[in-house]
This record gives sequence, structure tokens and C-alpha cells, in this order.
Amino acid sequence: MAKEITKVIKLQLPGGTATPAAQVGMVLGPAGVNIGEFVNQFNAQTKDRIGSILPVVMQVYKDRTFSFIVKKPPASRMVLKALGIEKGSDKPQNKVGKLSKQQLEDIAKDKMEDLNANDLEQAKKIIAGTARSMGVDVESR
Repeated sequence: MAKEITKVIKLQLPGGTATPAAQVGMVLGPAGVNIGEFVNQFNAQTKDRIGSILPVVMQVYKDRTFSFIVKKPPASRMVLKALGIEKGSDKPQNKVGKLSKQQLEDIAKDKMEDLNANDLEQAKKIIAGTARSMGVDVESR
């Protein structure tokens, strides 16, 4: 018999360096989850991705146990990292960089499993849209 899920929690945490403080404690405490156990498991699973912000989808079960899935960093973070900049523009018309076709394809391939896309071309369009909304030009074909 499958465990009964009582809550689904979504977080964005720094890979390998999460702490039981503020964001994590405030969300997991009311759900009855052992915060220290989650932080230890998360940090062990993401120790190779230190410095990246990682989305986590956590399922909390009736007996207060949990399971979680760590996803790829948000597309916007991947674009910023590829360009080597700190943040995008507050207005899309103010350009902050240019994403090459190869960078776009690399990000789309890496993020493919988390995107709602059937093939690489659709994934590239999604990433390109994200980049443009951040004030990043995307090299056309």
C-alpha cells in the first residue's frame, strides 16, 4: 500500500549548503518534517552542485516521513551563469548580454527534463523566451 501524501512542498535552496534556518525551518516545521534530516540528505545529494540554486519538490507523508526530488537550476540562473553576469535587466529592452546558439542549445539540453517541451527545438524556444525577458539577446539562426 502506498503512503498517503499529506503535503507537497516546493523550495529553492542553495546546492550543498542548505541550513535549517529561516526559509527551510519556516516551511518544514509546520509540516512536521525533521528539518535536520532533510537538510543533511539534501546537502549530501547536492554537494556536487554548490553555488547553484536548486528547486526541490518534497512530498510529506502522513507518518511525517518525506521524499524529495531535486531539479535542475531555474533557466534564468542557467542563462546568467552562461553569460557570467550577476543579474538580468529590469526592463527587457535594456540589453545585458547576448546568448550564442551553442549556449542556448546547451542550456536547453541540460534543462530538457524539467521543461514542458516535446523536443529540443521547443526547449530552445522556451529558454530563448526566458533570456529575452531578462534583457538578453539571443543569437538567431
